[in-house]
Amino acid sequence: MNDRVLHAQQPESAPPLSKSMVRRIVFSSSVGNALEWFDFLVCGYFAALIAKAFFPSNDEWLSTMLAIGTFGISFLMRPLGAIVLGVYGDRKGRKAALTLAILLMMIGTLTMAVMPTYQQIGVAALLLVLLAHLIQGFAVGGEFGSATAFMVEHSASKRGYYASWQFASQGLAAILAAVFGTLLSAWLPPTQLES
Repeated sequence: MNDRVLHAQQPESAPPLSKSMVRRIVFSSSVGNALEWFDFLVCGYFAALIAKAFFPSNDEWLSTMLAIGTFGISFLMRPLGAIVLGVYGDRKGRKAALTLAILLMMIGTLTMAVMPTYQQIGVAALLLVLLAHLIQGFAVGGEFGSATAFMVEHSASKRGYYASWQFASQGLAAILAAVFGTLLSAWLPPTQLES
């Protein structure tokens, strides 16, 4: 990393952060990362239900493929999100980049949560679902690098250990999202789950 950028993030005259402050930074960054991945993965796990609501077709297989494809397109936004939010983090600070990434993920998730179905607004539902997934992909791509850099830049030692919490929190989010999807599918009747 460019020395000038590192010094802009944490000047040499600033006192070193306490261990408890570093732990709080790692914890909050990991929780934010886990929540982003949880939101993102739940959309993938419920692709079949999303297909019925937003991609109606006489062919159930085609509807499901359209829902999965729309979810998959969001992966194309990750590199762009990583570059744009990485540059933004270098200029405005990691905290600002993380805040923006979390805000974008909330917008994408909220859009999905309040989206009227295809029967209610027609083709606009498909386009808005696609837009929501693109925003989520952009946010996920930008969040990972910014959060990892944020944790590493604020720790004087054990940088590898602190950075590893990013990947660990993704794994935990995947497990929790799968458990959440399984429990909802087991507890709710299909009509309630679809609504």
